[in-house]
This record gives sequence, C-alpha cells and structure tokens, in this order.
Amino acid sequence: MAKFKVACVQNCAGEILQENLDKISELVSEASDAGSELICLPEFYSVLFKNDYEYVSDEFIWEDHYVLSHAKKLAQKNNVWLLMGSTPVLNGRKTVRNRSVILSPAGVVVDYYDKIHLFDVNIKDGQTYRESDYVEPGDRLVVSELPWGKLGLTICYDLRFSHLYRLLAQAGAFFITIPSAFTHKTGQAHWEVLVRARAIESGCFIFAPSQCGSRSWGRKTFGHSLIVNPWGEILADGGSDEGFIMAEIDSLAVEKCRKMIPSLSNNDIFSASF
Repeated sequence: MAKFKVACVQNCAGEILQENLDKISELVSEASDAGSELICLPEFYSVLFKNDYEYVSDEFIWEDHYVLSHAKKLAQKNNVWLLMGSTPVLNGRKTVRNRSVILSPAGVVVDYYDKIHLFDVNIKDGQTYRESDYVEPGDRLVVSELPWGKLGLTICYDLRFSHLYRLLAQAGAFFITIPSAFTHKTGQAHWEVLVRARAIESGCFIFAPSQCGSRSWGRKTFGHSLIVNPWGEILADGGSDEGFIMAEIDSLAVEKCRKMIPSLSNNDIFSASF
C-alpha cells in the first residue's frame, strides 16, 4: 500500500489529565471518522504542568500507566495506528523519560522513543527552561515498520538537530514524527522553517502535531501543527486552535524526491575535527 491518510491532532493540554484525555478522545474519533489511518498526538498531550518535577509521580509508572492504557483503548476503538506524541514515564524516583509511543490498531506497543535532546534554553525575553533537571535523555534512535513504510520518531527540541533526521532517513524512514509543545515565541520565529528544512534534507514526509493555546499559569504554545511532504511543501497547517489536520500521503513521493536530489547517498567529506 502506497497511499494512506494521516492526521495530526492539536490540543491545549492543561493540568487536569482527564479533561485533556476526554478532548483527545473526541478529536481522535473525529479524525478517524474522516478517514485517517494514522493519527499523531502532540508532546505531553495528556497533561502539561507548570513545573517538570510534577511529572515525577507514581501515576506515570510505565507498567501501570493510565495514559498508555487510555491510548491503547483509543487505538482499538477507532482501529487506527496511533502515535502517543509524548507522555512522561517515571524513571527511578527522581526523573522521568519524555516518551513517544507508536501503537498498532490492536492497541499493541510497536515501539517507543525517549527524547534525546532536552530543552535547556535561555530565551531573550527572560524565559528559562531546564528540562534536564527532571527529565532523563534517551539513548537510541527508533524507526518503526508501518504498513506504508518506516516511521522515524523524534520529539520537539530534537527538531533543531538535523543530523538526527539524516540518520533516521538513512535507516530507512519514509516518514518522521515531531510531536511538540513549542513555545509561542520560538514557534513564531523557527517552527515552520525548521520543520520544512527537516523534510527537505531527509526526503521524508514530516508529521508534526503541536500543542496550541495558553495556560492559566502563563505557558503559551504555538500550535500550527504541520504535515509537510519531502519537497518541503506544507500539505496542512493547524493554525492556532484545537482540532486536527489531515492529508493523503503517497509513499512513492519519497523515492521520487530522493532520486531527484540524492543527498542521503552522498558521503560527508568533512571529519568531526578541524
């Protein structure tokens, strides 16, 4: 099968987990009814706390993870491949992993990816984020087999590290997901250009579901979930409100673009040292 329909869900998660999951259930059902076969959710779609230490909770133990259980049932009910954009997973007693999970229509965990690059930044308007204070980075690249080709998994801040996307493409990925909760400030400046760049240089379709809206404690996320083809063309843009976007994907376009510009097969001529 070369063609399929993909959807990216866009929500504004707050601090009440069940309210967020109820909204996600509604949007996934609507996307499924519209014909989507793969549905992608944003980073921390189930709950977005003000402070990362709040994720260090027994509520997020992997073996008995309520959000994972909910997502399995959601995949089964709607008979879709479902990307849990990311969810906190307790790692020891003091840290969590920021984990993206791909589920089959049977609700089976096909694979998962723990975010490698952590969001430690100082934005010029005085905002400071230190994800590494309570989040442990992952240590492996993940490419999963889907009926239409291979899917590479990344999360949010990974977007700024182009070598990761080249490696995923060279490992056989035709599609790459970038579930995100981009800040509004960085999103305005960098989101679209970076997503399109990752598509162009990897020759992959990019599915980038993103959180939108503002929280009572001040966090504002950019929204504008994107579906981008290997030529860098935007097939769908989620704007600034909750909902979902959808596009038909033709896997054959990947090989066509890579034949036109075979950069993935070109050797890198520079060494790591100068």
